[in-house]
Amino acid sequence: MAMLDLSGHYSDDDLIDGFARQFALERIDDDLFRAPPIPGATGRCFGGQLVAQAFNAARHTVDDKIAHNLHAHFLRPGREAEPLLLKVERDFDGGSFAVRRAIVLQNEAPLLTLTASFHRLETGLEHASPMPRVPDPEGLLPLDALALQYGEDIGEVARAYLERRSAFEMRPVGYPSFLQQGKDLPVSRTWFRLRGSIPVDASLQRVMLAYVSDYALLSSALIPHGVNMFETSMQTASLDHAVWFHEEAPLDDWLLYATESNWAGRGRGRAAGSIYTRDGRLVASTVQEGLIRLRPDRPAGGTIPHTP
Repeated sequence: MAMLDLSGHYSDDDLIDGFARQFALERIDDDLFRAPPIPGATGRCFGGQLVAQAFNAARHTVDDKIAHNLHAHFLRPGREAEPLLLKVERDFDGGSFAVRRAIVLQNEAPLLTLTASFHRLETGLEHASPMPRVPDPEGLLPLDALALQYGEDIGEVARAYLERRSAFEMRPVGYPSFLQQGKDLPVSRTWFRLRGSIPVDASLQRVMLAYVSDYALLSSALIPHGVNMFETSMQTASLDHAVWFHEEAPLDDWLLYATESNWAGRGRGRAAGSIYTRDGRLVASTVQEGLIRLRPDRPAGGTIPHTP
Protein backbone atom coordinates (compact mmCIF):
# COMPACT_ATOMS: atom_id res chain seq x y z
CA MET A 1 0.00 0.00 0.00
CA ALA A 2 2.63 2.44 1.00
CA MET A 3 5.35 4.35 -0.71
CA LEU A 4 8.72 5.69 0.18
CA ASP A 5 8.75 8.72 2.47
CA LEU A 6 11.53 11.05 1.39
CA SER A 7 10.27 14.07 3.24
CA GLY A 8 11.79 15.05 6.58
CA HIS A 9 12.15 18.83 6.30
CA TYR A 10 12.85 18.78 2.57
CA SER A 11 11.24 20.97 -0.07
CA ASP A 12 9.07 19.61 -2.87
CA ASP A 13 12.09 19.83 -5.19
CA ASP A 14 14.11 17.68 -2.78
CA LEU A 15 11.29 15.14 -2.66
CA ILE A 16 11.16 14.91 -6.45
CA ASP A 17 14.96 14.67 -6.75
CA GLY A 18 15.02 11.80 -4.25
CA PHE A 19 12.17 10.09 -6.05
CA ALA A 20 13.84 10.45 -9.46
CA ARG A 21 17.13 9.00 -8.17
CA GLN A 22 15.41 5.64 -7.76
CA PHE A 23 15.21 5.40 -11.55
CA ALA A 24 18.83 6.35 -12.30
CA LEU A 25 19.98 2.85 -13.21
CA GLU A 26 23.61 1.89 -13.72
CA ARG A 27 23.99 -0.15 -16.89
CA ILE A 28 26.43 -2.99 -16.22
CA ASP A 29 25.82 -4.82 -19.51
CA ASP A 30 23.32 -4.62 -22.38
CA ASP A 31 20.61 -6.36 -20.35
CA LEU A 32 21.95 -6.02 -16.79
CA PHE A 33 21.38 -3.02 -14.51
CA ARG A 34 21.98 -1.96 -10.93
CA ALA A 35 19.64 0.27 -8.91
CA PRO A 36 21.30 2.21 -6.06
CA PRO A 37 20.24 1.92 -2.41
CA ILE A 38 18.07 4.70 -1.03
CA PRO A 39 20.17 7.01 1.18
CA GLY A 40 19.09 6.98 4.81
CA ALA A 41 16.36 4.39 4.25
CA THR A 42 15.97 1.55 6.75
CA GLY A 43 12.72 -0.19 5.83
CA ARG A 44 11.40 -2.66 3.31
CA CYS A 45 11.10 -1.79 -0.38
CA PHE A 46 7.72 -0.45 -1.44
CA GLY A 47 6.12 -2.86 -3.92
CA GLY A 48 5.59 -0.10 -6.46
CA GLN A 49 9.30 0.68 -6.29
CA LEU A 50 10.24 -2.88 -7.30
CA VAL A 51 7.66 -2.91 -10.10
CA ALA A 52 8.82 0.45 -11.42
CA GLN A 53 12.53 -0.41 -11.30
CA ALA A 54 12.06 -3.73 -13.11
CA PHE A 55 9.87 -1.95 -15.66
CA ASN A 56 12.46 0.79 -15.99
CA ALA A 57 15.20 -1.73 -16.77
CA ALA A 58 12.98 -3.46 -19.35
CA ARG A 59 12.14 -0.25 -21.18
CA HIS A 60 15.86 0.57 -21.57
CA THR A 61 16.15 -2.44 -23.90
CA VAL A 62 13.40 -1.25 -26.31
CA ASP A 63 14.08 1.67 -28.66
CA ASP A 64 11.12 2.16 -30.99
CA LYS A 65 8.04 1.17 -28.96
CA ILE A 66 6.32 2.23 -25.74
CA ALA A 67 4.93 -0.02 -23.01
CA HIS A 68 1.23 -0.86 -23.04
CA ASN A 69 1.14 -3.34 -20.14
CA LEU A 70 3.12 -5.02 -17.39
CA HIS A 71 2.51 -8.00 -15.13
CA ALA A 72 4.56 -8.54 -11.97
CA HIS A 73 4.76 -11.19 -9.25
CA PHE A 74 6.19 -10.42 -5.81
CA LEU A 75 8.40 -13.17 -4.40
CA ARG A 76 10.31 -11.78 -1.41
CA PRO A 77 10.56 -8.49 0.49
CA GLY A 78 13.58 -6.29 -0.22
CA ARG A 79 15.56 -3.79 1.85
CA GLU A 80 15.72 -0.15 0.77
CA ALA A 81 19.25 0.33 2.08
CA GLU A 82 20.76 -2.30 -0.24
CA PRO A 83 21.28 -2.11 -4.02
CA LEU A 84 19.20 -4.11 -6.47
CA LEU A 85 20.34 -6.05 -9.53
CA LEU A 86 17.99 -6.12 -12.53
CA LYS A 87 18.27 -8.68 -15.32
CA VAL A 88 16.30 -8.41 -18.57
CA GLU A 89 15.48 -11.13 -21.11
CA ARG A 90 14.51 -10.12 -24.66
CA ASP A 91 11.73 -12.63 -25.30
CA PHE A 92 10.34 -11.13 -28.51
CA ASP A 93 10.98 -8.33 -31.01
CA GLY A 94 8.42 -7.94 -33.77
CA GLY A 95 7.31 -5.21 -36.11
CA SER A 96 4.51 -3.95 -33.83
CA PHE A 97 5.25 -5.51 -30.45
CA ALA A 98 8.19 -6.40 -28.21
CA VAL A 99 8.14 -8.41 -24.97
CA ARG A 100 10.65 -8.30 -22.12
CA ARG A 101 11.07 -10.29 -18.91
CA ALA A 102 12.84 -8.71 -15.95
CA ILE A 103 13.88 -10.05 -12.57
CA VAL A 104 14.87 -8.00 -9.53
CA LEU A 105 17.52 -9.56 -7.27
CA GLN A 106 19.02 -8.55 -3.95
CA ASN A 107 21.89 -10.54 -2.48
CA GLU A 108 21.33 -13.07 -5.30
CA ALA A 109 17.73 -13.77 -4.16
CA PRO A 110 14.89 -12.91 -6.60
CA LEU A 111 12.44 -10.36 -5.19
CA LEU A 112 10.15 -9.80 -8.17
CA THR A 113 9.58 -11.03 -11.71
CA LEU A 114 7.97 -8.84 -14.36
CA THR A 115 6.83 -9.19 -17.97
CA ALA A 116 6.25 -6.04 -20.01
CA SER A 117 4.88 -5.66 -23.52
CA PHE A 118 5.74 -2.73 -25.79
CA HIS A 119 3.75 -1.53 -28.82
CA ARG A 120 4.57 0.71 -31.75
CA LEU A 121 2.08 3.61 -31.56
CA GLU A 122 -0.84 3.37 -33.95
CA THR A 123 -4.45 4.53 -34.26
CA GLY A 124 -7.59 2.41 -34.02
CA LEU A 125 -11.11 2.06 -32.63
CA GLU A 126 -11.60 3.90 -29.34
CA HIS A 127 -13.90 3.74 -26.30
CA ALA A 128 -13.41 3.92 -22.53
CA SER A 129 -15.42 3.61 -19.33
CA PRO A 130 -16.52 7.00 -17.98
CA MET A 131 -14.94 8.51 -14.90
CA PRO A 132 -17.07 8.24 -11.74
CA ARG A 133 -18.52 11.48 -10.41
CA VAL A 134 -16.50 12.73 -7.46
CA PRO A 135 -15.76 16.09 -5.81
CA ASP A 136 -12.92 18.14 -7.30
CA PRO A 137 -9.54 17.73 -5.54
CA GLU A 138 -9.36 21.41 -4.56
CA GLY A 139 -12.18 20.86 -2.06
CA LEU A 140 -10.55 17.84 -0.41
CA LEU A 141 -7.89 17.59 2.29
CA PRO A 142 -4.40 16.09 1.78
CA LEU A 143 -3.27 13.26 4.03
CA ASP A 144 -1.33 15.44 6.49
CA ALA A 145 -4.37 17.69 7.02
CA LEU A 146 -6.52 14.60 7.61
CA ALA A 147 -4.17 13.64 10.45
CA LEU A 148 -5.07 16.91 12.21
CA GLN A 149 -8.77 16.50 11.46
CA TYR A 150 -9.01 12.95 12.78
CA GLY A 151 -6.87 13.73 15.84
CA GLU A 152 -7.32 11.16 18.59
CA ASP A 153 -9.89 9.21 16.58
CA ILE A 154 -7.06 7.30 14.90
CA GLY A 155 -4.07 5.52 16.40
CA GLU A 156 -0.49 6.74 16.56
CA VAL A 157 0.74 4.56 13.67
CA ALA A 158 -2.11 5.69 11.38
CA ARG A 159 -1.52 9.34 12.27
CA ALA A 160 2.23 9.01 11.58
CA TYR A 161 1.41 7.49 8.19
CA LEU A 162 -0.85 10.39 7.25
CA GLU A 163 1.71 12.97 8.35
CA ARG A 164 4.53 11.66 6.15
CA ARG A 165 5.09 13.74 3.03
CA SER A 166 6.36 12.20 -0.17
CA ALA A 167 6.78 12.84 -3.88
CA PHE A 168 3.03 12.43 -4.55
CA GLU A 169 0.26 14.45 -2.93
CA MET A 170 -2.81 12.33 -2.09
CA ARG A 171 -6.35 13.59 -1.47
CA PRO A 172 -8.86 10.83 -0.65
CA VAL A 173 -12.52 11.21 -1.53
CA GLY A 174 -14.24 10.46 1.77
CA TYR A 175 -12.67 8.34 4.48
CA PRO A 176 -9.42 6.67 3.30
CA SER A 177 -9.90 2.96 2.57
CA PHE A 178 -6.94 1.98 4.75
CA LEU A 179 -8.53 3.68 7.80
CA GLN A 180 -11.87 1.94 7.41
CA GLN A 181 -13.98 2.07 10.57
CA GLY A 182 -17.17 0.29 9.46
CA LYS A 183 -18.39 -2.02 6.72
CA ASP A 184 -19.18 -0.42 3.36
CA LEU A 185 -19.03 -1.06 -0.37
CA PRO A 186 -15.54 -2.10 -1.57
CA VAL A 187 -14.97 1.15 -3.48
CA SER A 188 -12.27 3.79 -3.00
CA ARG A 189 -11.50 7.08 -4.79
CA THR A 190 -8.29 9.12 -4.44
CA TRP A 191 -6.93 12.13 -6.31
CA PHE A 192 -3.14 12.27 -6.66
CA ARG A 193 -0.45 14.28 -8.41
CA LEU A 194 3.33 14.55 -8.49
CA ARG A 195 4.59 17.51 -6.44
CA GLY A 196 6.93 18.66 -9.25
CA SER A 197 7.29 18.69 -13.02
CA ILE A 198 7.25 15.44 -14.97
CA PRO A 199 10.12 14.23 -17.19
CA VAL A 200 9.94 14.86 -20.94
CA ASP A 201 10.53 11.16 -21.60
CA ALA A 202 7.05 9.60 -22.01
CA SER A 203 8.47 6.16 -21.27
CA LEU A 204 9.83 7.33 -17.90
CA GLN A 205 6.46 8.91 -17.12
CA ARG A 206 4.93 5.43 -17.39
CA VAL A 207 7.55 4.09 -15.00
CA MET A 208 6.49 6.72 -12.44
CA LEU A 209 2.83 5.88 -12.98
CA ALA A 210 3.62 2.19 -12.42
CA TYR A 211 5.25 3.18 -9.11
CA VAL A 212 2.24 5.07 -7.76
CA SER A 213 -0.26 2.50 -9.07
CA ASP A 214 0.50 0.25 -6.07
CA TYR A 215 -0.91 2.83 -3.66
CA ALA A 216 -4.03 1.88 -1.62
CA LEU A 217 -5.24 -0.59 -4.26
CA LEU A 218 -5.54 -3.72 -2.14
CA SER A 219 -7.06 -1.85 0.81
CA SER A 220 -10.38 -1.56 -1.06
CA ALA A 221 -10.75 -5.33 -0.43
CA LEU A 222 -10.88 -4.63 3.32
CA ILE A 223 -13.76 -2.13 3.26
CA PRO A 224 -16.68 -4.64 3.24
CA HIS A 225 -15.24 -6.26 6.37
CA GLY A 226 -14.70 -3.10 8.42
CA VAL A 227 -11.04 -4.00 8.78
CA ASN A 228 -8.57 -1.22 9.52
CA MET A 229 -5.04 -2.39 8.71
CA PHE A 230 -3.62 -0.06 11.38
CA GLU A 231 -5.87 -1.38 14.14
CA THR A 232 -6.43 -5.01 13.14
CA SER A 233 -3.94 -7.81 13.71
CA MET A 234 -3.34 -8.93 10.16
CA GLN A 235 -0.73 -9.66 7.52
CA THR A 236 -1.01 -7.91 4.15
CA ALA A 237 1.25 -8.15 1.10
CA SER A 238 0.95 -7.72 -2.66
CA LEU A 239 1.16 -11.01 -4.54
CA ASP A 240 0.89 -9.81 -8.12
CA HIS A 241 0.29 -6.51 -9.89
CA ALA A 242 -0.69 -5.56 -13.43
CA VAL A 243 -0.95 -2.22 -15.25
CA TRP A 244 -2.33 -1.41 -18.70
CA PHE A 245 -1.23 1.96 -20.09
CA HIS A 246 -3.83 3.53 -22.39
CA GLU A 247 -2.74 7.16 -22.81
CA GLU A 248 -0.12 9.54 -21.47
CA ALA A 249 -0.81 10.56 -17.86
CA PRO A 250 -0.09 14.18 -16.84
CA LEU A 251 1.37 13.26 -13.45
CA ASP A 252 1.86 16.91 -12.45
CA ASP A 253 -1.91 17.51 -12.70
CA TRP A 254 -4.60 15.81 -10.65
CA LEU A 255 -5.39 12.19 -11.54
CA LEU A 256 -8.22 10.17 -10.04
CA TYR A 257 -7.48 6.62 -8.88
CA ALA A 258 -10.80 4.75 -8.68
CA THR A 259 -10.42 1.28 -7.15
CA GLU A 260 -12.89 -1.51 -6.42
CA SER A 261 -12.63 -5.04 -5.05
CA ASN A 262 -14.88 -7.75 -6.51
CA TRP A 263 -13.64 -10.67 -4.37
CA ALA A 264 -11.89 -11.71 -1.18
CA GLY A 265 -11.46 -15.16 0.30
CA ARG A 266 -9.00 -17.85 1.39
CA GLY A 267 -6.70 -15.23 2.89
CA ARG A 268 -6.48 -13.23 -0.36
CA GLY A 269 -8.22 -10.27 -1.93
CA ARG A 270 -8.47 -8.91 -5.48
CA ALA A 271 -8.86 -5.28 -6.51
CA ALA A 272 -8.99 -3.41 -9.81
CA GLY A 273 -8.34 0.25 -10.49
CA SER A 274 -8.87 2.90 -13.16
CA ILE A 275 -6.80 6.09 -13.43
CA TYR A 276 -8.42 9.14 -15.02
CA THR A 277 -7.31 12.66 -15.88
CA ARG A 278 -9.41 15.37 -14.27
CA ASP A 279 -11.20 15.92 -17.61
CA GLY A 280 -12.31 12.28 -17.64
CA ARG A 281 -9.82 10.46 -19.91
CA LEU A 282 -8.98 6.91 -18.86
CA VAL A 283 -5.16 6.71 -18.95
CA ALA A 284 -4.44 3.40 -17.16
CA SER A 285 -6.06 0.32 -15.63
CA THR A 286 -4.70 -1.86 -12.81
CA VAL A 287 -5.38 -5.19 -11.13
CA GLN A 288 -3.81 -6.63 -8.00
CA GLU A 289 -4.22 -9.69 -5.81
CA GLY A 290 -2.77 -9.66 -2.34
CA LEU A 291 -2.57 -11.41 0.98
CA ILE A 292 -5.11 -10.19 3.56
CA ARG A 293 -4.58 -12.72 6.33
CA LEU A 294 -6.01 -12.10 9.79
CA ARG A 295 -3.28 -12.78 12.35
CA PRO A 296 -4.49 -12.57 15.97
CA ASP A 297 -1.02 -13.73 17.06
CA ARG A 298 0.46 -10.44 15.83
CA PRO A 299 0.14 -6.98 17.36
CA ALA A 300 -2.06 -4.52 15.48
CA GLY A 301 -0.49 -1.64 13.58
CA GLY A 302 3.05 -2.84 13.09
CA THR A 303 5.49 -0.53 11.31
CA ILE A 304 4.53 2.62 9.46
CA PRO A 305 4.01 1.81 5.77
CA HIS A 306 5.51 3.93 3.01
CA THR A 307 3.66 6.82 1.42
CA PRO A 308 3.84 7.56 -2.32
